[in-house]
Amino acid sequence: MAKLKIAGTWSGVLEVELETWTLPMLREEIATRSNIGVDSINLICAGKILKDGDGQEKLNQLGMKNNTRILANRICAEEGKVLMAEEERTSRLARVKAAATALASRHSDGSLPMEDFNIEVEDQSGKKVQLGSETDQRAVMMGLMLHANGKRLIRQKKYNDALEVLSMGEESFSICDPKVIELVDNVPILQIDMVWCYFMIRDIRWLSEAGKRLEMARAGIERSHGKDSLRLRLLQGGCYPELALHLRLELLEGVVAYHSGKLDKARDALTSAKAKFIRLQVSDETLSFVMSMGFKERDVKRALRMNNQDVGRAVDFLEEEKAKKQRKREEDISRRNEIMEQKHYGLTPLKKAVDLQKLKDLVSLGFEKELAAEALRRNENDFDKALNDLTNPEANSDIQVHIETRKTKRQRQSKESQIENLVRMGFERSRVVAAVEAGGSLDQIVERLTAQPEEIMQIEASLTANTASSSAPLPDDIPGQTEDVEGLLEDLGKEEERDVEMEDELSADIAKADDALADYDIEVNIEGEAITEYLSLLESAAGSSSGQKLPSQ
Repeated sequence: MAKLKIAGTWSGVLEVELETWTLPMLREEIATRSNIGVDSINLICAGKILKDGDGQEKLNQLGMKNNTRILANRICAEEGKVLMAEEERTSRLARVKAAATALASRHSDGSLPMEDFNIEVEDQSGKKVQLGSETDQRAVMMGLMLHANGKRLIRQKKYNDALEVLSMGEESFSICDPKVIELVDNVPILQIDMVWCYFMIRDIRWLSEAGKRLEMARAGIERSHGKDSLRLRLLQGGCYPELALHLRLELLEGVVAYHSGKLDKARDALTSAKAKFIRLQVSDETLSFVMSMGFKERDVKRALRMNNQDVGRAVDFLEEEKAKKQRKREEDISRRNEIMEQKHYGLTPLKKAVDLQKLKDLVSLGFEKELAAEALRRNENDFDKALNDLTNPEANSDIQVHIETRKTKRQRQSKESQIENLVRMGFERSRVVAAVEAGGSLDQIVERLTAQPEEIMQIEASLTANTASSSAPLPDDIPGQTEDVEGLLEDLGKEEERDVEMEDELSADIAKADDALADYDIEVNIEGEAITEYLSLLESAAGSSSGQKLPSQ
């Protein structure tokens, strides 16, 4: 028995068996002695709040020893719920950051991803780009993932959580060389999204910071889009994708100016925002007409808004977007196939994937594909060194032996795995071995195993005669074999300590945001209501400054 020293709602010493008592048992015992409900008690040990978890861990597994001190304090049920909700929120935010860091690290340095997809940075035309150094690329990827997650939280109206995630995204972007990201608009849009959260929370304490962020956002957008959005207009073939984004920016600038007492500036910004809001309204007749051509309502609204309500240009835009999506699907399938091919070749000594472009160049010179891939793999994708190995008879022979040995090993492992699976199904091992060695598909093997006894005897007799000469063991040591490709493949397949659930969530956010115009596709209903509200406030202000609270929604 060990002694636990309890203080708080009840003070005294409890004698417990650390190897058998669980935390729920301890909580219930202290609650009983305190004469309060078990849900109303909080246990703190070594500065940490103790959580029940799955309820099966023993006290010694939680680090408790003889004479451990525990503080028991009383909380009301509502406080307990609030505390748990805050702890869950903090835990989730930590998981989001850790998952984004892990994904960015795996997908930015040329390593072979564990998944069957690859996260890549693209420009607005869909072309893949490498931004600066590996560190810059990793930081940009992480920032983009966190921004996408933050936008989803905004759609769910979880504005406080969104602010936390967007702040982490801002921190990630800040790691990059400023010259690397000064021509992209992701950072300015993130700043606008953060101020939008301030606005939706309706807390005037954010006023000063909101003003600074909007100044940075406007400067950043002008730098990346060009004066009067001329650069963006050229990139997008003359359409106006940024109109809704500028509407939101001007609305927020007007709100900040109004609450700062700058009423003339507020009126100018809000008037300009209202003009853009009017331009973005789609008539029911136009919407129905374009939808009759087979397009979805949301897509039609987007096309009309981004093309200044020009029906002809909107239809062309819709057709072009449809073709882009098809090309993207084909590229994604192609990339998945490439990843599977790279996994087949294994990893370099530094755990990088085989460079498929260099492999293609070597194959074009007449070298067999798998041979060239192995030469690149063992030479860390150094083209010249791989070429030297391929043209050196001794090195070339060594590579061939290595490939054949690896192939034999894979076949043996596959066969052994198949045998074990069938044995687990209840078949006798000797019969399973005989059936598998006879070859064929899994259905054919199972058919042999369920055949009549006399048929089995014939198969086994035939198998003995045909395989007697191939039973010699494989050599354990192959001259010149210095690396174990299978070991590298196993390293790739191992589930490292990672948060698969959160990584999948971030990947899904990125997939949904995989649209060059997604950041500009904003429903402006809330903005329209806010513009009307603040213009009305300006009319009634008569030159006076605003109060201390933002108006309620």
